[in-house]
Amino acid sequence: MKKTISLLILLVSLAFSCERDDICTLDTVTTPRLTISFYNSDNPEQQNPKSVAKCYVIGDGNTETLPELNGTADKLVILLPLKTTATSTTYSIYNNYVYNNNNTPDDTTDDTITGNEDIITISYVTEEVYVSRACGFKTVFKNVTLTVEDDGDKWIEIIESVNDNQIIENEYTTNYNIYH
Repeated sequence: MKKTISLLILLVSLAFSCERDDICTLDTVTTPRLTISFYNSDNPEQQNPKSVAKCYVIGDGNTETLPELNGTADKLVILLPLKTTATSTTYSIYNNYVYNNNNTPDDTTDDTITGNEDIITISYVTEEVYVSRACGFKTVFKNVTLTVEDDGDKWIEIIESVNDNQIIENEYTTNYNIYH
């Protein structure tokens, strides 16, 4: 009987000894992504949302898109992960993309993507911020700038930072508006 009570006391004390920061929950904010919203450039003052038709986004040097940016739907908002070990990240964003597998679906080496490609570069300074014992650190991006390469056929007309001296601490608010 004494052993049972001692074991029960031990189990109860173990159950209540965990602290809140011993578990990193899914709702804990970790390294945020850059949030971009798209608007109609015909009347920028009204900020009328405008989706990017057949949007396709791929990072520089990557061969596959992120699952949520695979071009299967028009996009009003995109979330772009930034490199935490660099000071810039580059993406190609296609408007009205067309994927051509050259009638060789099993061979991806000859596949091409066409459409109106704009190349954006996001530059920033990184800072690691402690979150908790379970979650560790997250990266915050400071002095963020976004530029688009001028190829003579830009579909992105205006890039507008939502705040001066842009800082990305969470992904729940828009960081940049793109008008097209």
